[in-house]
Amino acid sequence: MTERRKAAPLGAARTRVPRIRRPRGAALRIHAHVVLDRLLAAYPGAHCALDFGNAFELLCATILSAQCTDKRVNIVTPALFTRYPDAASLSAANPEDVEDLVRSAGFFRSKTKSLIGMATGLVERHGGAVPADMDALTALPGVGRKTASVILGNAFGRNDGIVVDTHVTRLSNRLALTSQSDPVKIERALMPLFPQERWTLLSHLLIEHGRQVCLARAPRCGDCMLSDVCPSARC
Repeated sequence: MTERRKAAPLGAARTRVPRIRRPRGAALRIHAHVVLDRLLAAYPGAHCALDFGNAFELLCATILSAQCTDKRVNIVTPALFTRYPDAASLSAANPEDVEDLVRSAGFFRSKTKSLIGMATGLVERHGGAVPADMDALTALPGVGRKTASVILGNAFGRNDGIVVDTHVTRLSNRLALTSQSDPVKIERALMPLFPQERWTLLSHLLIEHGRQVCLARAPRCGDCMLSDVCPSARC
Protein backbone atom coordinates (compact mmCIF):
# COMPACT_ATOMS: atom_id res chain seq x y z
CA MET A 1 0.00 0.00 0.00
CA THR A 2 1.41 3.39 -0.98
CA GLU A 3 2.27 5.63 1.97
CA ARG A 4 0.89 9.16 1.73
CA ARG A 5 3.22 12.05 2.28
CA LYS A 6 2.31 14.34 5.13
CA ALA A 7 1.23 17.76 3.99
CA ALA A 8 3.27 20.71 5.20
CA PRO A 9 1.53 22.83 7.87
CA LEU A 10 -0.48 25.72 6.48
CA GLY A 11 1.47 28.92 6.51
CA ALA A 12 4.82 27.11 6.85
CA ALA A 13 7.56 29.27 5.40
CA ARG A 14 9.72 27.87 2.61
CA THR A 15 13.40 28.62 2.54
CA ARG A 16 14.13 30.51 -0.63
CA VAL A 17 17.61 30.48 -2.07
CA PRO A 18 18.40 33.73 -3.89
CA ARG A 19 19.36 33.09 -7.48
CA ILE A 20 22.04 34.83 -9.49
CA ARG A 21 20.77 36.10 -12.81
CA ARG A 22 21.90 34.30 -15.95
CA PRO A 23 24.46 36.52 -17.69
CA ARG A 24 23.92 37.70 -21.24
CA GLY A 25 26.03 39.33 -23.97
CA ALA A 26 29.26 40.91 -22.75
CA ALA A 27 28.47 39.84 -19.18
CA LEU A 28 28.40 36.22 -20.34
CA ARG A 29 31.89 36.50 -21.84
CA ILE A 30 33.20 38.00 -18.59
CA HIS A 31 31.43 35.25 -16.64
CA ALA A 32 33.08 32.60 -18.84
CA HIS A 33 36.52 34.08 -18.19
CA VAL A 34 35.90 34.07 -14.43
CA VAL A 35 34.84 30.42 -14.62
CA LEU A 36 37.94 29.49 -16.63
CA ASP A 37 40.36 31.36 -14.36
CA ARG A 38 38.97 29.77 -11.21
CA LEU A 39 38.95 26.28 -12.67
CA LEU A 40 42.55 26.72 -13.83
CA ALA A 41 43.55 27.71 -10.29
CA ALA A 42 41.64 24.80 -8.75
CA TYR A 43 42.80 22.06 -11.13
CA PRO A 44 46.29 22.91 -12.44
CA GLY A 45 46.94 19.28 -13.30
CA ALA A 46 43.73 18.61 -15.26
CA HIS A 47 44.40 16.23 -18.15
CA CYS A 48 42.96 13.38 -20.19
CA ALA A 49 42.08 10.52 -17.82
CA LEU A 50 42.57 7.83 -20.48
CA ASP A 51 45.95 6.08 -20.51
CA PHE A 52 47.63 6.05 -23.92
CA GLY A 53 51.06 6.08 -25.52
CA ASN A 54 50.18 7.30 -28.99
CA ALA A 55 47.30 8.54 -31.13
CA PHE A 56 46.20 5.03 -32.12
CA GLU A 57 45.94 3.91 -28.51
CA LEU A 58 43.99 7.03 -27.57
CA LEU A 59 41.62 6.47 -30.49
CA CYS A 60 40.94 2.91 -29.32
CA ALA A 61 40.51 4.00 -25.71
CA THR A 62 38.12 6.79 -26.63
CA ILE A 63 35.93 4.44 -28.65
CA LEU A 64 35.81 2.10 -25.66
CA SER A 65 34.96 4.95 -23.28
CA ALA A 66 31.43 5.38 -24.66
CA GLN A 67 29.05 4.76 -21.73
CA CYS A 68 31.96 3.40 -19.70
CA THR A 69 34.18 4.92 -17.04
CA ASP A 70 37.72 5.95 -17.89
CA LYS A 71 38.91 3.81 -14.98
CA ARG A 72 37.38 0.69 -16.49
CA VAL A 73 38.78 1.52 -19.95
CA ASN A 74 42.26 1.86 -18.45
CA ILE A 75 41.89 -1.63 -17.01
CA VAL A 76 40.86 -3.07 -20.38
CA THR A 77 43.30 -1.37 -22.76
CA PRO A 78 46.71 -2.74 -21.66
CA ALA A 79 45.85 -6.26 -22.86
CA LEU A 80 44.22 -4.88 -26.01
CA PHE A 81 47.27 -2.78 -26.88
CA THR A 82 49.65 -5.68 -26.21
CA ARG A 83 47.68 -7.97 -28.51
CA TYR A 84 46.98 -5.32 -31.17
CA PRO A 85 49.66 -2.60 -31.01
CA ASP A 86 48.76 -0.95 -34.32
CA ALA A 87 46.02 -0.51 -36.88
CA ALA A 88 47.32 -3.31 -39.13
CA SER A 89 47.11 -5.96 -36.41
CA LEU A 90 43.71 -4.78 -35.16
CA SER A 91 42.23 -4.61 -38.66
CA ALA A 92 43.10 -8.29 -39.16
CA ALA A 93 41.82 -9.37 -35.73
CA ASN A 94 39.23 -12.06 -35.12
CA PRO A 95 36.18 -10.18 -33.76
CA GLU A 96 35.58 -12.83 -31.09
CA ASP A 97 39.10 -12.34 -29.74
CA VAL A 98 38.61 -8.58 -29.51
CA GLU A 99 35.20 -9.05 -27.87
CA ASP A 100 36.79 -11.16 -25.15
CA LEU A 101 39.33 -8.43 -24.42
CA VAL A 102 36.86 -5.53 -24.28
CA ARG A 103 33.82 -7.33 -22.84
CA SER A 104 33.94 -5.59 -19.43
CA ALA A 105 33.79 -2.15 -21.10
CA GLY A 106 30.19 -2.81 -22.09
CA PHE A 107 28.53 -2.91 -25.51
CA PHE A 108 31.47 -5.11 -26.48
CA ARG A 109 30.05 -6.30 -29.80
CA SER A 110 29.36 -2.84 -31.19
CA LYS A 111 32.63 -1.50 -29.81
CA THR A 112 34.54 -4.39 -31.37
CA LYS A 113 32.92 -3.61 -34.72
CA SER A 114 33.91 0.05 -34.37
CA LEU A 115 37.48 -0.77 -33.35
CA ILE A 116 38.10 -3.16 -36.23
CA GLY A 117 36.29 -0.87 -38.70
CA MET A 118 38.33 2.13 -37.51
CA ALA A 119 41.59 0.18 -37.82
CA THR A 120 40.65 -1.05 -41.29
CA GLY A 121 39.88 2.52 -42.33
CA LEU A 122 43.27 3.68 -41.06
CA VAL A 123 45.06 0.95 -43.03
CA GLU A 124 43.12 1.46 -46.26
CA ARG A 125 43.01 5.28 -46.26
CA HIS A 126 45.99 6.47 -44.20
CA GLY A 127 48.61 3.76 -44.32
CA GLY A 128 47.80 2.77 -40.75
CA ALA A 129 48.52 6.21 -39.29
CA VAL A 130 45.98 8.29 -37.36
CA PRO A 131 45.30 11.49 -39.31
CA ALA A 132 45.47 14.85 -37.53
CA ASP A 133 42.40 16.13 -39.35
CA MET A 134 38.80 16.43 -38.17
CA ASP A 135 37.16 15.42 -41.45
CA ALA A 136 39.47 12.46 -41.96
CA LEU A 137 38.89 11.23 -38.41
CA THR A 138 35.12 11.54 -38.49
CA ALA A 139 35.05 9.62 -41.77
CA LEU A 140 36.36 6.56 -39.91
CA PRO A 141 33.84 3.97 -38.62
CA GLY A 142 32.91 4.55 -34.99
CA VAL A 143 34.49 8.01 -34.84
CA GLY A 144 32.27 11.04 -34.27
CA ARG A 145 33.18 14.68 -33.68
CA LYS A 146 33.55 14.20 -29.93
CA THR A 147 36.02 11.34 -30.36
CA ALA A 148 37.90 13.25 -33.06
CA SER A 149 38.20 16.29 -30.79
CA VAL A 150 39.65 14.10 -28.04
CA ILE A 151 42.31 12.76 -30.42
CA LEU A 152 43.19 16.10 -31.99
CA GLY A 153 43.43 17.91 -28.66
CA ASN A 154 45.26 15.29 -26.61
CA ALA A 155 47.37 13.40 -29.15
CA PHE A 156 48.17 16.24 -31.56
CA GLY A 157 47.76 19.38 -29.44
CA ARG A 158 45.18 20.80 -31.87
CA ASN A 159 42.25 22.73 -30.46
CA ASP A 160 39.77 22.15 -33.25
CA GLY A 161 36.78 21.44 -31.01
CA ILE A 162 35.45 21.23 -27.46
CA VAL A 163 34.67 17.77 -26.12
CA VAL A 164 31.13 17.77 -24.71
CA ASP A 165 30.43 14.77 -22.48
CA THR A 166 27.85 14.39 -19.70
CA HIS A 167 29.94 16.43 -17.23
CA VAL A 168 30.50 19.28 -19.68
CA THR A 169 26.80 19.26 -20.58
CA ARG A 170 25.73 19.40 -16.93
CA LEU A 171 28.18 22.10 -15.87
CA SER A 172 27.66 24.26 -18.94
CA ASN A 173 23.97 24.46 -18.06
CA ARG A 174 24.40 24.87 -14.31
CA LEU A 175 26.95 27.63 -14.79
CA ALA A 176 24.65 29.32 -17.34
CA LEU A 177 27.25 29.18 -20.09
CA THR A 178 24.46 27.89 -22.33
CA SER A 179 20.91 26.63 -22.05
CA GLN A 180 21.36 24.10 -24.85
CA SER A 181 21.09 20.36 -24.22
CA ASP A 182 22.37 19.02 -27.54
CA PRO A 183 26.16 18.41 -27.46
CA VAL A 184 26.72 19.97 -30.89
CA LYS A 185 24.82 23.12 -29.91
CA ILE A 186 26.62 23.26 -26.55
CA GLU A 187 29.98 23.11 -28.32
CA ARG A 188 28.96 25.92 -30.67
CA ALA A 189 27.82 28.03 -27.72
CA LEU A 190 31.04 27.49 -25.75
CA MET A 191 33.50 28.12 -28.58
CA PRO A 192 33.15 31.93 -28.79
CA LEU A 193 33.25 32.26 -24.98
CA PHE A 194 36.72 30.79 -24.49
CA PRO A 195 40.13 31.22 -26.16
CA GLN A 196 40.65 28.52 -28.79
CA GLU A 197 43.98 27.52 -27.27
CA ARG A 198 42.06 26.54 -24.11
CA TRP A 199 39.34 24.43 -25.74
CA THR A 200 40.89 21.03 -24.98
CA LEU A 201 41.85 22.02 -21.45
CA LEU A 202 38.39 23.51 -20.81
CA SER A 203 36.81 20.09 -21.20
CA HIS A 204 39.27 18.53 -18.75
CA LEU A 205 38.63 21.32 -16.23
CA LEU A 206 34.86 20.98 -16.41
CA ILE A 207 35.07 17.18 -16.23
CA GLU A 208 37.36 17.34 -13.19
CA HIS A 209 35.06 19.80 -11.43
CA GLY A 210 32.07 17.64 -12.31
CA ARG A 211 33.71 14.60 -10.78
CA GLN A 212 34.95 16.27 -7.63
CA VAL A 213 32.45 18.99 -6.73
CA CYS A 214 29.56 19.60 -9.14
CA LEU A 215 28.18 16.09 -8.87
CA ALA A 216 25.13 15.06 -10.87
CA ARG A 217 22.78 14.20 -8.00
CA ALA A 218 24.20 16.08 -5.04
CA PRO A 219 26.42 19.02 -6.06
CA ARG A 220 28.69 20.18 -3.26
CA CYS A 221 27.92 23.86 -3.67
CA GLY A 222 29.28 24.69 -0.22
CA ASP A 223 32.74 23.56 -1.37
CA CYS A 224 32.55 25.17 -4.82
CA MET A 225 34.82 28.05 -5.76
CA LEU A 226 32.21 29.11 -8.32
CA SER A 227 29.16 29.23 -6.05
CA ASP A 228 29.14 33.03 -5.85
CA VAL A 229 28.85 33.33 -9.65
CA CYS A 230 26.77 30.20 -10.33
CA PRO A 231 23.03 30.74 -11.01
CA SER A 232 22.38 27.15 -9.89
CA ALA A 233 24.21 27.34 -6.54
CA ARG A 234 22.28 25.83 -3.64
CA CYS A 235 24.12 27.55 -0.83
